[in-house]
Amino acid sequence: MLLHIVARGKIGRGPEAELVERYLKRLTWPVKVTELPESGGRMPAAAENSVTILLDEKGEQLPSLDLARRLDRWRDEGRREARFLIGGADGFGDAERDAADLLLAFGRSTWPHLLARTMLAEQLWRATSILANHPYHREG
Repeated sequence: MLLHIVARGKIGRGPEAELVERYLKRLTWPVKVTELPESGGRMPAAAENSVTILLDEKGEQLPSLDLARRLDRWRDEGRREARFLIGGADGFGDAERDAADLLLAFGRSTWPHLLARTMLAEQLWRATSILANHPYHREG
């Protein structure tokens, strides 16, 4: 299953970009990043039988194990793509939230775009590591 991060705003170069890249390079699952302008731009077409996850402060706060289980279930169901959408400064509208398969929050705080992308990259790596029984993840 392709893990596809679709993010509003450019990350550019610098320590944040390097940290995101470090986590994404560790992934053994296929991963793709699409950057869109802060406003406008064309959303890439979703793969057939995909699942859409919006990063949103009103979303579920999933423990890493639960995120791993969801990815595992979607993969077992034959989902071809998990699209993780990171919105711009204004976030997402009600229609976008309603159309999503999952709203995912990293706490109730609003995070800057660069931190949200970094946390997502780390959690994707952690979730896939859990599924591979890698010793990186520790419960407790």
